[in-house]
Formats: sequence, C-alpha cells, structure tokens
Amino acid sequence: MINRARREPEDWRGDILAHLRKLILAAGPGIVEEVKWRKPSNPAGVPVWSLNGILCTGEMYKDKVKLTFAKGAALPDPAGLFNASLDGNTRRAIDWHKSDKINEKAFKTLIHAAVALNKSSQATRPARSRKRPKIG
Repeated sequence: MINRARREPEDWRGDILAHLRKLILAAGPGIVEEVKWRKPSNPAGVPVWSLNGILCTGEMYKDKVKLTFAKGAALPDPAGLFNASLDGNTRRAIDWHKSDKINEKAFKTLIHAAVALNKSSQATRPARSRKRPKIG
C-alpha cells in the first residue's frame, strides 16, 4: 500500500501515510490533496489536505508519522486521537508510531468535524475587498 508516485518511504511510515491519505480523501467529497512547502531539506514537500481551507498536513519523521490539524484545538476529540501539539491555541496533531493501530471510525469523525468547521468558518468570514487602500 505504498504510493511510489509520491515518493513515500518504502517502510511502515509510507504505509501509514498512504492509509491515512485514503481515509482522508474518502471522508468527504471535495477534499483536495496538494504538496506544499518543497525545499532542499524536504524535496518531496508536505502533503496538505484542504476543503474550504487547510484540514491537515502530513509529515514523516524517523520514528513517526505526524498529522497536524490546522484548527485542531477547536475540534471535538472524544476518542482522544490528538496526542501531540496539545499546548497550542490553534493546532493539534496526531503522532503514529510503527506499532500504532488507526481507529478508522474516530479518525473519519475527526476529518468530518474539520470539514464542518472549515465550512462554518467560510460562512462567517467577511468577504475581503479587492480594492487597494488609497495612499496619501
């Protein structure tokens, strides 16, 4: 279950990220995956899933796969999936290690909540003016 087109490592981290990708994209029509923030130290970039704004990002480290939810602090997490970045005011993350099992039902519920939050945030956000401010 490794997506070589995305250059994921051919080990447990690539398998976990591929499985999470499948769950995220299946959780809601319209969720888009992009690769952002390519740089010499990370030429593959960071996968970013969005719908009316960023839902979450995925990163692989030597000992874990990390999914960071952009507005995670505002999301309900009754299953207690969030286990990292718990001190921040906005983001929350889930770290998966080699032997961890994915609670698919709870994870999909979390993705649905992130989509709903982004949709409600879009509805309440004031429209930005395209007019440039007058100078002088």
